[in-house]
Amino acid sequence: MLKAFEWNEGFKEYFAVKATPNPFILKILKSEEFGTDCSSLPELVLSEKAGIVGTDIMFSSNDTPAIELRKARELNAIINLDDISHIPFLEKNGGIPEIISVRYNPGKLREGSFIMGNPENAKFGFTREQVFTGLSELRQRGSRRFGIHTFIASNELNPDYFVDTADMLFDLAIEIMEKLDIRLEFVNISGGIGIPYKPDQEKVNLSYVGDEVQKKYKKKIHNRGLHPLAIYMECGRAITGPYGYLVSRVLHKKEIYKTHIGLDANMANLMRPGMYGAYHHITVAGKENCKHDHVYDITGSLCEPIDTFAVDRPLPEIEIGDLVVIHDTGAHGHSMGFNYNGKLRSSELLLRENGDVVEIRRAETMEDYFGTLDFTRLDSFSV
Repeated sequence: MLKAFEWNEGFKEYFAVKATPNPFILKILKSEEFGTDCSSLPELVLSEKAGIVGTDIMFSSNDTPAIELRKARELNAIINLDDISHIPFLEKNGGIPEIISVRYNPGKLREGSFIMGNPENAKFGFTREQVFTGLSELRQRGSRRFGIHTFIASNELNPDYFVDTADMLFDLAIEIMEKLDIRLEFVNISGGIGIPYKPDQEKVNLSYVGDEVQKKYKKKIHNRGLHPLAIYMECGRAITGPYGYLVSRVLHKKEIYKTHIGLDANMANLMRPGMYGAYHHITVAGKENCKHDHVYDITGSLCEPIDTFAVDRPLPEIEIGDLVVIHDTGAHGHSMGFNYNGKLRSSELLLRENGDVVEIRRAETMEDYFGTLDFTRLDSFSV
């Protein structure tokens, strides 16, 4: 990604913390000069703990509490406002910064995606008219450096989608200059780059995206005197997704109307298959080269029928005790976990290049689960 946009002298990748909120991962990415895309107080603090502060943080949130805006201002993060009504709210809670961004929702002008939905129905962003009104108002209130942002797709594999998004923001940057005499410092085409979860899918050709965006840039930005204009992105899934695996032990093999393979993992560890019906490739450790001549449902232990990692999946013969490896779980796996049924989430292990394995998050315990309950008051509680 960095190589694809090295032609843009201001290019910056802000890793979407929501994908893999772990300070060890953030520290690695910081060493590669990544920033972070944050949307909550804990994500801001995670960035701070990893040594990422200032304009290396892009803070984009919605329905934002005052405490989060104040923390973002304390860290001198770039605040990306999600709604025009947030302008006076920010002024009251942290103050209007010198550099600021607004999030553009193109409405009917663009189609969305399965996960994000159509922009017109989304709760995010400024309308086109509000972008102009909002930037003008922010300038009146003291801002001097500006950017625009949009995010309208998730897990998208069509490379032209991102080229078109950049082109859309370039046109908007030109119009802002013509109507408001505001020269934008950056356009943020956000993230949404998908990964090929299925074996027959192809990954996004980032070199193609970078080359095509460069052509648009030369034609529109250079020729309009708006150069240099930095391009920012906020990918998460594409950066960590392919490099994570959920490793689980087979506890049960049940013959009902189908053959169910029961794992010691469940949706608390990976909710995408149950929530979206999403596909994750699965292998059985030690049987990678065996024939896929058995058909299984791969399930977890929640009292929910949707707690399923795969349905009618052809796999090698599986026995109790086997290790099942679920691929491409490095993003939106652990981070989307929960504690339904009192299930506890697993540890996270990092495999280093030298072969060392480091525990970067311990497994949850019952003490963690009960940590917000005060049992000392239970005896005196009357019913």
